[in-house]
Amino acid sequence: MNKVLITGTAGFIGFHVANKFLQEGQEVVGIDSINDYYNPQLKLDRLAEAGIKTTFSEWRTMISSTKYNNYRFIRAKLEDKKEVQGLFAREHFDLVIHLAAQPGVRYSLKNPDAYIESNIVAFLNILEACRYNKVGHLIFASSSSVYGLNTEMPLATSHNVDHPVSLYAATKKSNELMAHTYSHLFGLPTTGLRFFTVYGPWGRPDMATQLFANAIDKGEAIKIFNEGKLSRDFTYIDDIVEGIYQVSKTPPKDNPRWDSTHPDPASSPAPYRIYNIGNSAPVQLMDFIRSMERAMGKEAIKEYLPMQPGDVVDTYADVTPLEREFNYRPKTGIDEGLANFVAWHRKYVNSQ
Repeated sequence: MNKVLITGTAGFIGFHVANKFLQEGQEVVGIDSINDYYNPQLKLDRLAEAGIKTTFSEWRTMISSTKYNNYRFIRAKLEDKKEVQGLFAREHFDLVIHLAAQPGVRYSLKNPDAYIESNIVAFLNILEACRYNKVGHLIFASSSSVYGLNTEMPLATSHNVDHPVSLYAATKKSNELMAHTYSHLFGLPTTGLRFFTVYGPWGRPDMATQLFANAIDKGEAIKIFNEGKLSRDFTYIDDIVEGIYQVSKTPPKDNPRWDSTHPDPASSPAPYRIYNIGNSAPVQLMDFIRSMERAMGKEAIKEYLPMQPGDVVDTYADVTPLEREFNYRPKTGIDEGLANFVAWHRKYVNSQ
């Protein structure tokens, strides 16, 4: 049994990943700052669902789950280098899955400092702790947003990603560069996963799925940017989690065929890999809305707006390397995924 640190376990993806590893019998330590980027009550409710009974004010206390005997959680800031170093020194992790971050493209236009602290400083602390405590594998969250101005579809890890259009995207690309440096200099095995529009139960309230469901429930207009001329590679949470779990089983090795005259951006002579993780089946935004309306049993009021700064028009993941190396096969289509989400949404809203 491995001891796994999962950062961001009060968050959407981290919550689901922790549950998967716990159900597979792994020992999990979760960490989250439970910040107020969105309503922290949802974060506390996710933790409670996993048996972690804590409050918004409780800091730096290791709490054991009442649901899983192999799960402990601590509220702390990854920006606190001393706190991170102490946790790693005490626990001796075999695997680290770093999912904590300041998310959101549009918010990065208003509060850029939060992205440097949460996505750069905190990630450096994780890298340093992995380095000095001989962690066997670091998996970290990147994002489809790194593709920026690239319009060649499907988006592939062999493509250039030097033209981000938001600070959020720039910090995620920075994480990839930082991880490669530590793989190269210190032999730390690192795997970066570029997530493509993850949705599902317990999702973030600032994402389209939650925003649309809340608006439709209340009879309010949903905001449709770029006049609806957008597509996204919507990826159901269970498919993301299964992909992460499979990747966790095999730390990357150096690529002996890597050619410095024609460098592959997704691999290296060091133990480093980058993969897209998505559904590889983009959905037009208006089709997504129609599927949401069917699941909700109610037509949405629509407000059409221009393109927002920092957004991209289309995303479409080439997941061929993940399929080839880890047998990654997304199973959940948009109609099934949204039906599952709406069932959870109504249950959760009615419980409040």
